Parts: sequence; structure tokens; C-alpha cells
Amino acid sequence: MANKQELIRFLDQHVFDPILKASPERFDDADRKRTEDVQARTRSEKDRFHNYSSAEDVVNNFKSDLHSAAARRVNDELKKLKLPTLPSVRDQFLEIAENNAEQHR
Repeated sequence: MANKQELIRFLDQHVFDPILKASPERFDDADRKRTEDVQARTRSEKDRFHNYSSAEDVVNNFKSDLHSAAARRVNDELKKLKLPTLPSVRDQFLEIAENNAEQHR
């Protein structure tokens, strides 16, 4: 399995940071509020992922978040705002995790 830092770096670059860097001012009033809400949730999620103790925890929680009802609602909002979601990077993320797992055997 990839090490925790590789997985976190990937998620930061491809999902969390692009969401957090999106300027709410570029949206109309309704979407601005939606952007601020998903950014607050993303900050919390990013912290949660950074605090997992192992790569295995990162992968397991990533997979869990793909199917949770709460994550689905946030992902719907992110799609409306044309921002990245965890499902949008699923294949790449799992490939990194699996390829690196093979290298460490």
C-alpha cells in the first residue's frame, strides 16, 4: 500500500485544495453560500484524513466516504459548483494505493 503521505498529497492536490481555493465571489448569491458550506465541510474532511494514523485508514475511510449518504449530498453540491469530488478521483486514488502496495511486497 502507498504510504499515508502519498495518499494525502494526492487527495490534497486533486480534491481538497481545489475546493478550498475556489473563490466564493465568483458565484451568485445562492452558489456563494453553497461554496462556503462545502468549503467548511471540506476543511473538516481534510483534517480528518490528515489525522488518520495509517495509509490503510486513509484508504478504508476514502472507500467508506464514497458510499455515505452525507458524502453523496456534499458531492452533489460540489458537482453543481463544478468542483472535484472524491468519486471523481476514485480510480486514480485506488490505483496509487494498489500499485504502491505491490511495490512494497
